Amino acid sequence: MFRTGMVAIIGRPNVGKSTLLNRFVGQKISITSRKAQTTRHRILGIATTATAQFVFVDTPGFQTRHKSLLHKSMHRAIRDAVAGVSCVLFVVEAGRFGPEDQAVLQLLPGDTPVILVINKSDALDDKRSLLPFLQARAGEHAWAALVPVSAKTGSQIDDLTGEIEKLLPVAPALFDANDLTDRSERFLVSEMIREKVFRQLGDELPYGMTVVIDRFVEEPSLADGRFCRIAATIIVERSGHKAMLIGANGGKLKLIGSEARVDIERLLQARCHLELWVKVKSGWADSAALVKSFGYD
Repeated sequence: MFRTGMVAIIGRPNVGKSTLLNRFVGQKISITSRKAQTTRHRILGIATTATAQFVFVDTPGFQTRHKSLLHKSMHRAIRDAVAGVSCVLFVVEAGRFGPEDQAVLQLLPGDTPVILVINKSDALDDKRSLLPFLQARAGEHAWAALVPVSAKTGSQIDDLTGEIEKLLPVAPALFDANDLTDRSERFLVSEMIREKVFRQLGDELPYGMTVVIDRFVEEPSLADGRFCRIAATIIVERSGHKAMLIGANGGKLKLIGSEARVDIERLLQARCHLELWVKVKSGWADSAALVKSFGYD
């Protein structure tokens, strides 16, 4: 009785949705950082066991403060992800449930099972506070289950997986057992670079930044087995942001490139040569043509 189904992961920014997806899949396919709205795209993560195939949909964190065309595209991704899934994982942070969580709560579908995932439960200073927090949340929705976890350490992820499997329909697998995502290597590489930019400059660099892959060429290499030559452009909205990214004597851009290359080589299982460039395109996040050309629907 093999089960297969789509599972949407939703929640406010910075509750650990992408970390949870990567934990399910067993490999980094969705980027993480402390900066809100790091995830911008609908990303499928695929995990296959002997009895089920889970097709997880990571979504941008829901927020109401930004109104650009880019953020409207991200909100569409959230709405589309929730439609037609077998169940929804509503991720919240242990000990914290504020207005942004309440806003997401209002979006939950009435006809789809929802599991409340209480993430970062290991980080509570007083573990005794978890029970009253669970009791307070229990009456807010007709939850299919409430499961405290730690996406970072993997604590109780197996329990969560078991609860999800109960809600999946009996159906054949949608993807090959070895597939981890529906996204291309080019897309994943651009996301790895964007993550390193946010990690280095997340508190200083505004939302108007994206990464475009200009060249992705695989070359034969007897010494390395697989060798990839990659060139990418980091798009920013202001010349001041460009200077910030490049840094003194190009030091900041070199650091971003070296950190990204480590993750890219691990992802591709190949040696890589990575070139990074920075260009200014003012107002791109409010340009329908540019938002679409950069891969946002």
